[in-house]
Amino acid sequence: MIPCLFNHLGTGEIIVILAVVLLLFGAKRIPELARGIGRGVSSFCQGLNEVADEIDNAEKKKKED
Repeated sequence: MIPCLFNHLGTGEIIVILAVVLLLFGAKRIPELARGIGRGVSSFCQGLNEVADEIDNAEKKKKED
């Protein structure tokens, strides 16, 4: 759903959003925020992979029985 949102934003809007973020958080905090977001996304993807593995294992176990 998020990629669809960015498809409707033009270059000017993206620049304004980035400027507002820079003003709100400052240049020193942005890398920390990006790192935190990256870790969160990584953790979320890892969780999705674990769930998918559990589902695959359950299906294999069901087929064996």
